[in-house]
Amino acid sequence: MSKFTSEVVDDLADKLLIGLTKPENEMVVKEFEEIDKNINVLNDIPNLSGCELMTHCLDDFSYELKEDVAETSIPIDDLLKNCDDYVGTEIKVPKVVG
Repeated sequence: MSKFTSEVVDDLADKLLIGLTKPENEMVVKEFEEIDKNINVLNDIPNLSGCELMTHCLDDFSYELKEDVAETSIPIDDLLKNCDDYVGTEIKVPKVVG
C-alpha cells in the first residue's frame, strides 16, 4: 500500500464528510505512520504465514449456546404508560442535535 500523505488523509476525510484542520491532518498522518511501523514489525516476523490462526487465547476455551426461546412481549399500551409523551406508538424525546 502506498504511504499515507496529507493529501490522502484529506481525501479520505472529505469522503467521510469530516473536515480536518492542518494540525488534525498532521496528527492523523503521524498516527498512520506509527500504525504502519507496527504493522511492518509484525510483517517481519519469520514464518508467520505458517502459524495456525487462533479464535481465543486459551486452548481449553469452550462455549455453550443457549436455547432460542420465543417469549411473548409486553403489550405496547402497557409500555407507553411509562412514557411522558408519545404520539401513536412512537415515543417523543427531547431534541439533542442542533
